Amino acid sequence: MQVSPYTPTILYSYNPILLQSYNPFPQSRIYLHFKTRNHPVPTPLLDIGLAQTTLHPFGLEVERAEGVYIYTTDGRRYMDFISGIGVNNLGHGHPHIKQALHAQIEKHLHVMVYGEYVQASQKNAATLLTAALPSSLNTCYFVNSGTEAIEAALKLAKRVTGRTQLIACKGAYHGNTHGSMSVSHNEKKKATFRPLLPDVEFIGFNVMSDLERITSKTACVIAETIQGDAGVRIPDVAWLQALRTRCNETGALLILDEIQCGMGRSGSLFAFEQFGVVPDILVLGKALGGGVPVGCFVASREHMTLLTHDPMLGHISTFAGHPLVCAGVAACLEVFKNENVVAPIESRGQRIASFLRSLPHVKEVRQRGYYFAIDMSSEEHVRHVVEYCMAHGVITFWFLSCPWSFRIAPPLTISDEEIDEALAVIAQAMNDIT
Repeated sequence: MQVSPYTPTILYSYNPILLQSYNPFPQSRIYLHFKTRNHPVPTPLLDIGLAQTTLHPFGLEVERAEGVYIYTTDGRRYMDFISGIGVNNLGHGHPHIKQALHAQIEKHLHVMVYGEYVQASQKNAATLLTAALPSSLNTCYFVNSGTEAIEAALKLAKRVTGRTQLIACKGAYHGNTHGSMSVSHNEKKKATFRPLLPDVEFIGFNVMSDLERITSKTACVIAETIQGDAGVRIPDVAWLQALRTRCNETGALLILDEIQCGMGRSGSLFAFEQFGVVPDILVLGKALGGGVPVGCFVASREHMTLLTHDPMLGHISTFAGHPLVCAGVAACLEVFKNENVVAPIESRGQRIASFLRSLPHVKEVRQRGYYFAIDMSSEEHVRHVVEYCMAHGVITFWFLSCPWSFRIAPPLTISDEEIDEALAVIAQAMNDIT
């Protein structure tokens, strides 16, 4: 059996589930090894009664996680250089967050559908979040996920304006339920599920001339402050400010999606702080919970009150504002408030970007804070790097809509020594490309 120099030694076992765990791409060398030898393509989740999102998951069997590392049941250690796709910004198992979660479990879990009872964990989370935001963003609605928060934000925009047109940006990704998919741009991911929401239009991200398409018929413009799935696309300050001005002129609401680029990821607690704009509705998720599942949309009290009537229960969700989740949110925000987490991120991120730009086969690096996209000359090179890094204990990942790039997004708490360890592996992967 010919094995590439970066193939993990467990491949020799011919255990299909273990083999599959190192196959992030359907055309990877590992996957093709199976197909050319008539081995069944493994389905490790389906085989244990769980739904599977692809036919080629990483398949790591996780035993525990701590700090920047994930430990698997076969005794291996992996550096999580993507923070679980932007969730574990404070690392895995931050002690303050764990303590808060344990304390809440001892008090109570679910007691009633959201909006009927006053619960201390919800109050604490809202107080801390709104204190960190501009005064116009003073009312929070904690929900179950980022995509639910997008759905609710779109509903709120329609309710506030009485309009129906939704404008999103080319390259956008906002989630995978019907509404959020409708305002996401990748048609390949949408076509099977049409029809989606009507009256949705797309404008160019960072394209000044397209702002004229926002009119008095527009309920809202939704944009990621920094686009993620498109490959970390950073808008010009002038464009985002002009977008804000155009929304003011037409009465359209501006929704900024910071599900991934927020919570310190981009070098400030909220990415919009770097652009001199304030949205009408801010959407958060992922890292907001410190590792527990949460979404949140934040708006003014005036606007949010409209969800209470005509109709009543304008947005309702049984588990929204779950006390355990809100305890995680509050603890996460306390860490950001009390620890010097965000301040050094941009300068350290620039050091990482400078190193990556020096490597062979790298065409471009886009970076803001600890948010990186690394362009390469081909998808095959991306596959090589992701597979090599995984086999050598460093988890990187790709972008759904930017296949010639791979992503890194390390925990904000990572040390310089850990950064250097991961970068050394990435450099080895680049040098291994033939």
